Amino acid sequence: MTPWNLLLFFFGFQATCAALPGTWELLVPDAGIASMHTAVTHFNTVVLLDRTHIGPSRKLLPEHHCRPSQGDPLLRHGRDCTAHSVLLDLQTNTIRPLTILTDTWCSSGQFLPDGTLLHTGGDLEGWKKFRKFTPCDANSLCDWEELQDIELSQGRWYATNQILPDGSIIIIGGKASNSVEFFPPRKSGAIKFSFLGEVEDNQMDNLYPYVHLLPTGQLFIFANNKAVLYDYNTNTVAKNYPILDGGPRNYPSAGSSVMLSLTGDYSSATVVICGGAQYGAYLERTTDTPAHGSCGRIEATRLDPVWEMEDMPFGRIMGDLVMLPTGDVLIINGAQAGTQGFEMASQPCLFPVLYRPSEPVGLRFMTLTPGSVPRMYHSTANLLPDGRVLLAGSNPHYFYKFNAEFPTELRIEAFSPEYLSSDKANIRPVLVDLPEKVGYGEVFTAAVTVELPVVGVIEVNFASAPFSTHSFSQGQRLVKLTVTSPVPDGAGNYKITCTSPPGGRVAPPGYYMVFAVNQGVPSIARWVQLGS
Repeated sequence: MTPWNLLLFFFGFQATCAALPGTWELLVPDAGIASMHTAVTHFNTVVLLDRTHIGPSRKLLPEHHCRPSQGDPLLRHGRDCTAHSVLLDLQTNTIRPLTILTDTWCSSGQFLPDGTLLHTGGDLEGWKKFRKFTPCDANSLCDWEELQDIELSQGRWYATNQILPDGSIIIIGGKASNSVEFFPPRKSGAIKFSFLGEVEDNQMDNLYPYVHLLPTGQLFIFANNKAVLYDYNTNTVAKNYPILDGGPRNYPSAGSSVMLSLTGDYSSATVVICGGAQYGAYLERTTDTPAHGSCGRIEATRLDPVWEMEDMPFGRIMGDLVMLPTGDVLIINGAQAGTQGFEMASQPCLFPVLYRPSEPVGLRFMTLTPGSVPRMYHSTANLLPDGRVLLAGSNPHYFYKFNAEFPTELRIEAFSPEYLSSDKANIRPVLVDLPEKVGYGEVFTAAVTVELPVVGVIEVNFASAPFSTHSFSQGQRLVKLTVTSPVPDGAGNYKITCTSPPGGRVAPPGYYMVFAVNQGVPSIARWVQLGS
């Protein structure tokens, strides 16, 4: 390419990027840790969690809070005085160190009905640990609690957690753990789940299984390239789904999955699975093997479900699928070649993509404004109450390494979808009144204000706060409520009559971000506790 052509290409690329939707902002230039696991609490704080046994981080613990080094070869004097978990205050973008005592490498989590984050497993001395983080307001000093009186029946490393309709948690799989168990612990302990062993191959590909609670109360569980409908009450497989073409999709082959929003009478649920590495890339440690760009979509509640295939604009591994308040899905983070694992990927995929489920095949994907920070192995993405998406982490190295092509990443960013652009401010609703707690099937009123007159229906949608790690958001769901047309109540004011979800199968008990959505533009959410 001649210099002149290169110049034309550069300016053409810049012009194209400038015309794409969405904006980026840097929230925290140095969080002190690279977040491998991230969750947003109902106090509008964010728990960020790495792992121990990686030497010192760049965030000091408070005085007298050092932990034993547990044999970490990079630590001197037998203790570690740096944080491996921090709390981000979304109002001030400030970071507070948290104390984690046991190794949380590749662990799992889920919020309990009372808003407490239950965290499970990890590696080494953390393998069988239960931990809790009970969130508090930004002026208090809540911290991690490592439970001493109970432990997991089996060690859980690369497992998946899902809250159930009764508020208990099922913990599924993990390395050398082809079983399920529950929190609170049940007398049965770990129960063998044969499906995970059946789909395991010589590069594993059954770790961090994709788990979605269907409105039937059963679980859609996907691992490698297969899925089953699982009845956890009887430990039986009720259905085997067709094989998804395109090779393995779970860790270490690095696809992602989301269940689309639940709507109408909530009898139907559709699952989407996108991306992944080619089989063998992990075994051969090839960093330049092109990633898959295919997505499979299946209506999991149908009697005769089939996969509908389509292609993303980019091949992608280690992407995150984030459910937005509108019901669209943001595909973000990851790389275009290689596989999951330390220093095993290349060609970061900087372009987010919007997936619009209601559009026909061939028109569902929209390329958005690219970022500038590679977010590869061990990065996360979480929906925030203001509709932005928080991006954190990326550490493709065994230890922290800053002098590298893809260095350990301590910056925290936010991506704003097009619905937050200034030209939509006059149709953006403000949710001014909502109950703090609602029961199942309860009729309640939401009060909103909108600058321009409302045309049509304003949606009221419940979004969960999932636990994001390794390209999958555990417990992620969006439930669109049955609502009436907005009734004018003075200039710019409207009242909407809403009916909450009918039961825990549709929306398990807990705290939800509740968004009002007007013509595809969401309000800032208010937190509501849902339960009986």
